[in-house]
Amino acid sequence: MSNRAISTELIELGERIRKRRQKMKLSQESFAEKAGISVNTVSRIEGGQTAMSVEIFRKMIEILETDANILMGKERDDAEKRKQFEEVFYRIQKMEWKEQKIIMQTIDSLIDSFNEYR
Repeated sequence: MSNRAISTELIELGERIRKRRQKMKLSQESFAEKAGISVNTVSRIEGGQTAMSVEIFRKMIEILETDANILMGKERDDAEKRKQFEEVFYRIQKMEWKEQKIIMQTIDSLIDSFNEYR
């Protein structure tokens, strides 16, 4: 993996950490104190300028009350998933009953197929 790919991943990770910290209304100062690191280190991590140890990453996950996969960008958080489902349901609700029935049957068949291959 090239240095550019690594730095891009660090920047994206830092952005996700910053967004989650802000969503939880934590200042950099309080976040740093809880994580046992300096405010400067928090700033550098959020800016994608430095990597962190696994120990610090674990502390951040606990403090931010999230999943590692979400911070790593591997999975959407529940709010994003819920919004996506709501958008699809809204579109389905605007359809006629016959169309809704076809969609529901299709979804049921897909779920059954996935369950067979698990």
